[in-house]
Amino acid sequence: MINISATAADQLKTMLAGQETPNMFLRLGVTPGGCSGFSYAMGFDDNESDQDVYMDIEGLKVVVEKENLRYLDGLEIDFEESGMTGGFTINNPNATATCGCGSSFRTRDDAGKPNEEPC
Repeated sequence: MINISATAADQLKTMLAGQETPNMFLRLGVTPGGCSGFSYAMGFDDNESDQDVYMDIEGLKVVVEKENLRYLDGLEIDFEESGMTGGFTINNPNATATCGCGSSFRTRDDAGKPNEEPC
């Protein structure tokens, strides 16, 4: 199960409404790399696959490839505003180590393939 706060969902819905392509949805995933081993992938998509799992979270269509679910189960996404900045925050209970910037992680069972460069 993936959790998206109401604040983050509202922000994502606003962003989706501004897309020129109809029927876009939020795609979440994991890619090898980052300074800790895996990096989060979060973006809008309109291409669907039989390898995808679909969820309705806070009125948003959210899609994750089946192979990525083990890394994202329990994921919490929020949106925080701080002064003149703001952004999405991710809390992943599966992560046993994260990098300083918070955009990459590794799990107890899988270290991924870290990049040599710092984030």
